[in-house]
Parts: sequence; C-alpha cells; structure tokens
Amino acid sequence: MKRLILAILSVLILALPASAMARDLTGAGASFPYPIYSAWAYNFEKSTGSKVNYQSVGSGTGIKQVIAGTVDFGASDDPLTTDELKKESLMQFPAVLGGVVAVVNIDGVGNDQLVLSGPVLADIFLGKITKWDDPAITALNQGLKLPSEDITMVYRSDSSGTSAIFTNYLASVSQEWKDSVGTGKTVNWPGKNSIGAKGNDGVSGSVKRVKNSIGYVEYAYAYENKITWCGLVNKAGKTVQPSLESFTAAANNADWDKSKGYYLWLVNAEGDNSWPIAAATYILVKTDNKDAVQAVTGFYEWCFQNGDKDAQGLMYVPLPTTLKDDIRGYWKSFAS
Repeated sequence: MKRLILAILSVLILALPASAMARDLTGAGASFPYPIYSAWAYNFEKSTGSKVNYQSVGSGTGIKQVIAGTVDFGASDDPLTTDELKKESLMQFPAVLGGVVAVVNIDGVGNDQLVLSGPVLADIFLGKITKWDDPAITALNQGLKLPSEDITMVYRSDSSGTSAIFTNYLASVSQEWKDSVGTGKTVNWPGKNSIGAKGNDGVSGSVKRVKNSIGYVEYAYAYENKITWCGLVNKAGKTVQPSLESFTAAANNADWDKSKGYYLWLVNAEGDNSWPIAAATYILVKTDNKDAVQAVTGFYEWCFQNGDKDAQGLMYVPLPTTLKDDIRGYWKSFAS
C-alpha cells in the first residue's frame, strides 16, 4: 500500500504545473544553447519567481559538474551513450535543436556568398588548404573575388560540445579527418595557422577580430553578432544556407529512442533542404537526486509549454510536440 501511495504521489507531482514546484536551479555546460537557456531562465523567473543560474562553461565541464553533484543539471551537445548514462546514474533528454555554422572574416564577402563543401571545409581545418583563393574554394564560388591571403583557423580551446558536433560532421565527410583527427569535445587540431578560443562567444569574438579567419559557432552566435556565415553543400549535393527551415529539415526524419537516452547525431542528414551540421543539445540530471529530477523537469516542462517562440526568435528549432510528449513519459520513469 505504501508503494502504491508513493507511486500515485509521484504521478501527481509530475502533473503539477511548473510554477507549483519551482525552486531555484543551477546548471552548467554547453555554450551552444546559452542564448535560449538565458531567455527561458529570464521568463521563467518572471513567471514563477524562481531563478535558473546557468553557466556557459562548455559541455565537458557541465558533464563533470553534474556527475560531481555541484549543479542540478548539466548540458551537453555531445550526448552520452547508454553505458555512460548507466555508469553515472544519469538521465538525458534533448531540450532544443539548432545548427553549427562556419563563420568567416573576409573583406568584401557577406552572408550567403561564400559556399564550402564538407571535404573542402575538412581540408581547411586539416591545414591542407591554406589560402582563400585555393582552386578547391574558387571552384565552388565562381565570380566571387577571394583574396590570396593565408587562412587563420579559430577552434574551441575548451571541452566543447560544439566541437563534438563539428568534428563529427568533418569525420562524416572526410575519411582523412576521421582517421587522423577523429571526433570529440577536444581534439588535436592539425592546422598550424590557428587560434584557440573559449566558448562560442570566444570563437565569435576571435573571428570578428582576425582578418581572413574561419571558425565554427552555433548559429545564434553568428546571427546575433552579425558574423558572416558560409553556405554548405549538403549530402544531397544541394547548396543550403543555415535557417530554421534547413535545421528542421535535418531533424524531420530523426529516430529518437528514449531507451538510449535519446542519443542521436543529426550531422550530414539526408534531404535536399537539410543543413548538414544540425544538432540537438541535451540536459543531464542525476537520477538518484529526486529533488533535482523534479525541479529540472519542472523547469523544462515550463520551457516546452512556453518557450517555443523564444527559441525561434533566437534561431533555434523547438522540439516537435510528439517528441516532447515522449520525453514527458521518459521523465515519469525517473520520478519514483
């Protein structure tokens, strides 16, 4: 009987509106979703009176902090595998979708003008293509005047989910990248003419400052900071530009599986209109901390109900309704 009562109470708690169980929260991790998490936290506090203090410290640090129990939730763009989740007693679910873009600082080149293919982008970051007027680049950009200047690469110096997304993409389009560099939140960047920067904001700032540079950031950072982004040739051989529509197209056929903690990569997706470096960003919570499970899922329930407009305004793609419903069922499995 006692177990039955506890089970009923856990269901009732999950059914309560977020404001009924809101408390102050701490989170840390990926800089990829920082703009939208900040907007959600601001509006959540206005709605409920409870604060969400989210620190943009990189996915690797966020994972370490949630495992150590120093924050209520971690955030990562590099999803953990089923075995990793089980080992650390973590639950994992996607919160929002977005895209990573290549950004450049080249005099006379604006948005939607420079086009790169996956193999060419990989060769730039491998250090094989060293000048902007390299034949491999000019072949994709007939009529666009490009300088005979050295390319400076800007990469993430911290443990970064954005790097994990970007390197997974490069590995999917370049066998040489896959074999010699690999994928992950940190890698040994092979290009000699390169600069390390911390966070999406650090990469954005470095690209804006350094002429003839190229880096990679979450689209919201390029959009908000007015940094020139590149179009890409996708898996279908079509030139696409970053947008809510191309991110959505990449996610449309995604096969989400809650039994695997929703582990999924969206890079190099099928489809004529798909952006090739799309991604989900994930939330991690310790399953043995029931108070954190309840409070964090309460916050994201509020976000799922009230945050879609903010997400779209900041160039993120809200989760589909069917996926949100599936995640709610996943949350309930950790409530008792």
